[in-house]
Order: sequence, then C-alpha cells, then structure tokens
Amino acid sequence: MRNLNQKGITISEILLAIAIIGILAVLVLPGFAKIKKVQVLKSATENIVSIVGKARSQTLSSLDSSEYGVHFGSDEIVLFKGTSYSESDPNNKNTEIIFPASISSISLTGEAVDLYFNRLSGLPSVSGTITVSVPGLSSKTITISAMGFASIN
Repeated sequence: MRNLNQKGITISEILLAIAIIGILAVLVLPGFAKIKKVQVLKSATENIVSIVGKARSQTLSSLDSSEYGVHFGSDEIVLFKGTSYSESDPNNKNTEIIFPASISSISLTGEAVDLYFNRLSGLPSVSGTITVSVPGLSSKTITISAMGFASIN
C-alpha cells in the first residue's frame, strides 16, 4: 500500500509515458517524411525552372555578348555559356538536385540533354519536357515551350 505522504512517480508511470510518446512518434514521423519529400520535389522543380529562366534572361540581355544554356543530368543541372556544353568549362554553374529528387526523364527534341537560347530572339534550341521524381511520390513535369518559357505541370 502506498503512503499518501510519499511524493514522486512510479516506474509504471514512467513506462506508460514512454509508451505513449513512442506510439505518437510511430504515427507522426512517416507523415513528416512524406512532407519532406514533397518539399524536395517542389524545390527541385522550382530550381530547374529558375535556372532555365536565368539562362534565357542572360542570353536576352547579351551578358558578355554570348548565349547561355542549360545541361541536364540526372542529379545536377549546369548553366553554361555558349551554344554547346563543355564539362571542363570553368564558367559553368553547377547546381545539384537535392536528394532524393532526380531527373528521371529528359524528352527534348532530337533527344538532346542540353538547350541554349538564341541571343536575338530568346528562342530555345530545343523544346520538350523534363520529369523530376522522388521515390514513393508522383513526379512533376517541367515543360520548356518553343518560345523558351519553362513551366511546371
């Protein structure tokens, strides 16, 4: 029998509190993981659209009197200067795609993995779609129009 003047908590009360916290963690943590994946997918697609837009705007502003383009890899995108991509060019601006997102499909005209913008018109050398995926989620598709605008579908 417990003395009414005795203060403190029992081991069974501590175990009960730990069990409740454990159950809550098991129920809540998978939801947070999915939210994180959704944010990674959204961030990756917005990054790609931003870099394509930057290449177009730098071309139209005739920065360094040159064209600019974008090279698409599965885990990175590269902003390059000129009409052709060279991996060793020191002017390249590499941007890694946040893991676990990756470019799962590149469907540009002529099976290209690069695009550049015409300096006078701002039109892209190719058009088509780029699909970004995160395992366990649906993917997002970026469309690059014949006018050179990139949008997320």
